[in-house]
Amino acid sequence: MPRPKKCRKVCYMPVIRKFAPVEISKNSQEIEITIDEFETIRLIDKEGFSQEECSKYMNVARTTIQNIYNNARKKIAEALVLGKALNIKGGDYTICSKRGLHSLCAECKAHNIE
Repeated sequence: MPRPKKCRKVCYMPVIRKFAPVEISKNSQEIEITIDEFETIRLIDKEGFSQEECSKYMNVARTTIQNIYNNARKKIAEALVLGKALNIKGGDYTICSKRGLHSLCAECKAHNIE
């Protein structure tokens, strides 16, 4: 029996959850990126965290972050290259208790990365 998935800590929920090209056909497929994949992209690419820092921040192993990050980047690349809509939803995550839904947690950066 496989080990149960550990929920990833998320401190920032996306305000906008769907991105689509201006010239998109009605029959175009959507690509789904999960909330935890969004958080790894935000932390690593926008905030400049290393994968090790990101793993501590989200309370999971570095190899888990590496897998999540690689999957997220592949999905984003597919959406950009093939002109598909990108929808952000779902995933295995818990919301950080030290913040509101759409603002960064002022203490998170310090309370998990030591």
